[in-house]
Amino acid sequence: MERKHMSAFALYQTLSAELPSPAKKPSLQVAAKKKKKKQNGVADNKVITAKSQIKSEKKKIRKKDLKSAPRQESLKGITEQKEECVNGDGETLEVVLSNLAKVNNSRDRASKLFQWLISPIPAKAFFRDTWEEKPIVVQRNNPDYYKGLFSTAEFDRMLREEDVQYGVNLDITSYTNGKRETHNPPGRALPFTVWDFYESGCSIRLLNPQAFSSTVWNVLSILQEQFGSMAGANVYLTPPGTQGFAPHYDDIEAFVVQLEGKKHWRVYNPRTVDEVLPVLSSPNFDQEDIGNPILEVVLEAGDLIYFPRGFIHQGDCLPDAHSLHITISSYQKNSWGDLLQKLVPAALEIAMEEDVEFRQGLPLDYLTYMGVQNSDKDDPRRTKFLSRIESLMKKLPNYAPVDAAVDQKARDFLHDCLPPMLTPEELSTSVQGAPTRWERGQVMDVGAHINSKTQVRILRAGCARLCSDGEAVHLYYTIDNSRVYHKEELKSVEIKPEHTDAIEFLIHSYPKFVTVESLPCDAAESRVALAELLFEKGIIHTAEPL
Repeated sequence: MERKHMSAFALYQTLSAELPSPAKKPSLQVAAKKKKKKQNGVADNKVITAKSQIKSEKKKIRKKDLKSAPRQESLKGITEQKEECVNGDGETLEVVLSNLAKVNNSRDRASKLFQWLISPIPAKAFFRDTWEEKPIVVQRNNPDYYKGLFSTAEFDRMLREEDVQYGVNLDITSYTNGKRETHNPPGRALPFTVWDFYESGCSIRLLNPQAFSSTVWNVLSILQEQFGSMAGANVYLTPPGTQGFAPHYDDIEAFVVQLEGKKHWRVYNPRTVDEVLPVLSSPNFDQEDIGNPILEVVLEAGDLIYFPRGFIHQGDCLPDAHSLHITISSYQKNSWGDLLQKLVPAALEIAMEEDVEFRQGLPLDYLTYMGVQNSDKDDPRRTKFLSRIESLMKKLPNYAPVDAAVDQKARDFLHDCLPPMLTPEELSTSVQGAPTRWERGQVMDVGAHINSKTQVRILRAGCARLCSDGEAVHLYYTIDNSRVYHKEELKSVEIKPEHTDAIEFLIHSYPKFVTVESLPCDAAESRVALAELLFEKGIIHTAEPL
């Protein structure tokens, strides 16, 4: 008897039947406290829905005559841009990036690329009126605007040529009957199984496209200097007439870039003040939890939607087209509160060392009138105790090592960063492009050296930072970071005290090139030695190839 093809759904349904029942879903209050990973996105495997059920739901959805709902006139706060736009006067993304490579200052390069991303909205107006405040939509009527950033063809190539792992690089998801499920089998994601899942109505989420796509890597490595915070991305491929994810909110600022097809989006206000600019992402919501959308729109290729962290959202595909979009994200854990979490403990430690008031003992009987069980007592001792706390808190800023706390945040940022994708000019003038090689049985071009007349500068404005831990000074740098999030430890080199002024001079001189002899060091040999060290680490490059 001929054996019929068993789909990926059916195969993993038989496997999942042997698994223990999933644990009871935690309450909303408990689940909300659990961090939801966005950059690496490792999701829990759950019991897999039968293929027949998925296909049945898929057919039901496709029968619906889903159209974009008209914009609600009452939503005065949401700006919607609907203009005829062109991509840099018809330029391809390849040309846009090529032109940006000629921009001398990496901060200017980042600003120009961000302006291209959200055009025609002026970046200054965006950060003044929209950033962290409200969603915004850009509809361009230009399906080729983002062409070249990523595509289904590129995704198919990745599956065939790269080591794409389920749960690490890729998730298979579905959302039917109000239930969100992940269907990741173990091991490598190969086209035979991935496309079978897709044909059965599952969505595909690629968690770190920058690890496989040089274009996405280039775009994100430039944009991170615009945000001063890591820029990450996920790619989502959704079959027609389906939805891959439940309604939820995220802990990042999201720029949804529609690359192919179209997708129907609904965005909802934060439910409470406590969920405005949240610290953590939310669990999945039921439809009855979220009310009515404040924004409903169909994004087509070339369009963009931005929404701040805390705004609940969900996207589903229309029956007549698939959807491919990339979500560019930033500003995770980059709030005043995150800075104060580093600053306040350090300030308290210093205050206890330097101020006897912070070291004086608590009242002998404070447990008898303070604490939750005593919070309703009308006791004058409570008033006095709270007054003392307030007095000490007011003194705490005097001991706050703000710059040191900022440097801690900076080190976190540098660890999060993608390494810079070098421009042709940067490559030819940096250690990575040095001509030294083995040829015809011998080493060639090994004699090129930096001298006092060599002109140098930091490779990128944000690629290195000088920090002190109180005992030693280190120069932290991003050049050797991995394209996979935190795959490598943060790299640094210890700097001699007599070289710190020279490092600061280099950093503050950017984007200008300076001669090695102009570095504020005591001796010429010291200047050259420092420049050679920084060049070998890839932190600086020269004005001309060595």
